[in-house]
Amino acid sequence: MAGSQVDLAKPIKTYTCTACGAMFPKWAGRCEACGDWNTLEEQVLPKPLPGGLKDGARRAGMKIEFVGLEGINPPPPRVPTTIAEFDRVLGGGLVPASVVLVGGDPGIGKSTLLLQASASLGHAGQEVVYISGEESIDQIRMRALRLGLSNAPLHLAAATQLGDIIASLPQFPNAKLVVIDSIQTMWTDSVEAAPGSVTQVRAAAFELIRTAKAQGFALLLVGHVTKEGTLAGPRVMEHMVDVVLHFEGDRGHQFRILRGMKNRFGATDEIGVFEMTGQGLSQVANPSALFLAERRGNVAGSAVLAGLEGSRPVLVEIQCLLAPNPGGSPRRSVIGWDSGRLSMLLAVLETRCGLKLTMNDVYLNVAGGLRVSEPAADLAVAAALISAASDVPTDPEMVFFGEIGLSGELRQVAQTELRLKEAAKLGFTRAAGPKRVAGGTGKLSVPKSLSLIEIGHLTDLVGVITTGRELTPKQKETT
Repeated sequence: MAGSQVDLAKPIKTYTCTACGAMFPKWAGRCEACGDWNTLEEQVLPKPLPGGLKDGARRAGMKIEFVGLEGINPPPPRVPTTIAEFDRVLGGGLVPASVVLVGGDPGIGKSTLLLQASASLGHAGQEVVYISGEESIDQIRMRALRLGLSNAPLHLAAATQLGDIIASLPQFPNAKLVVIDSIQTMWTDSVEAAPGSVTQVRAAAFELIRTAKAQGFALLLVGHVTKEGTLAGPRVMEHMVDVVLHFEGDRGHQFRILRGMKNRFGATDEIGVFEMTGQGLSQVANPSALFLAERRGNVAGSAVLAGLEGSRPVLVEIQCLLAPNPGGSPRRSVIGWDSGRLSMLLAVLETRCGLKLTMNDVYLNVAGGLRVSEPAADLAVAAALISAASDVPTDPEMVFFGEIGLSGELRQVAQTELRLKEAAKLGFTRAAGPKRVAGGTGKLSVPKSLSLIEIGHLTDLVGVITTGRELTPKQKETT
C-alpha cells in the first residue's frame, strides 16, 4: 500500500512536439505525428491529487441540453478599433469574449499595432487593459510618446505571473479589450516548467482564454514565431483561439501585411496593408497604387497581376529575371510565391510552348513584400517569364490573371469583375484572362475603359506578348 502511494506521488514526464502538439511517453529525434526533427520537449504533468477517484469509478455527470438546428441568432456584436485595416482583417471589429492571436517576426510591428489599436479604443471611451511581459512600463511609455499616444487612457502594467494577472483583471469589469504581450512570457507556478515552454504556454493560454470568456472582454495575445516563420509553441494554441493573424513583410521594407489565417467571425485570407513610418503604422487605403508606384513599364520580365486577397482586389507587379547558366544545376529563386508552382509553369512553357528555359537561372519576385498564394497568379507569372525569355516588355497598360493547367489551358478564377474594376480604377486599359466557358451562368460586366482579351491556351499568350496584338476572332474560335 505504501509503495502505491509513493508511485502516485512521482511526477509524470511526457514529451510534446512543439510543432504539432503531439505527446509521446519517450523522447525521439523525430516526431512521428508531423515528421519534424528535434521538436520534442520534456514536460512534467501535474501530479495526481490525493484522494482521487478509485480505479473503475466514474464522476457523476450532468445531462447535456440538446437543441435543434433551426433558429436564427443575431450576428455577434462588434467593437470597432477605428483602425480600418485592422478591423477589415478581424471581420468588422473585435467580438466580445473572443481571443485573437497575433504573430510575426521580431520587430515587424506587432506591439506597435496593438498599442495603436488600444489607444484608439481608449480614446473612443472604451476601457482597455495592456499587460506587457517583455517591456517595462517606461519602455512602453517611450513608444507611446514617439507615436503621439502618451495621453491615451489605458490601464498599463508589466507582469508575467499568470496568477497575479488573473487576480487583477476582475477590478476592470467593464474592460472591452485586454492585451497580453506576449503569451510566451507568461508563467504559472502550478506547472513545473520554464517560461516559454510548451507546458507553460498551453497552461497560460488556457487560463487567460477561460477568464476572457467568463468576464466577456476581447483578448489579444501576441505570439512569437520560429525561424521557419510559424507560430511558436504548441499547435493546439491555434485551435484554442478564435482568430489567428500573422504579420508579413521584411523589416527593412516599408510595407507590412496583416493576414488573417483563421477567423471564426469573418473571412480568412483577408489582408490589411500598413506602412511603417516614424509615427508608427499608417493605413494604406489603396495598396494597389502603392505596390505599383515604382513600376517601370518598359522593362522585359515584368507583368501586373490582378490578384485577390480575401475580398480585396490587389494589383501587384510580378518581376522575372533569366540569367544564362552554361553549366551545373540551374537555380530557381522565388520570393513571394510558391517555388513548386514556378517549376510546374516552367515545365508547361517548355513542353507546350517550346520555350527553352532549362539552361537559365530563374529569379522571381513579387514586388512590395506581398506573398501571393492564389492560382490566379499563374498567368501573370507566365507573362513575366515569356517577356523575360523573348526580351519583349509586356504592355504597360495590361493586367493578367488566370490559372494554368498542365496541358497549357487557362482555367476560370473567382471574382473576375472585382479584378477588372480595380484595374480600370488605376488606369489600365487592357486585361488578359481565361476564356469564358460556354453556357456559364451570369453575364460578365467589363468596364467600358477596359478591353478584355480572352485566352484559351498559353501559346496564345506568347503571341499577345510578342506581337502586342489581340487575338483575331478566328484564333479565339480555335483556342
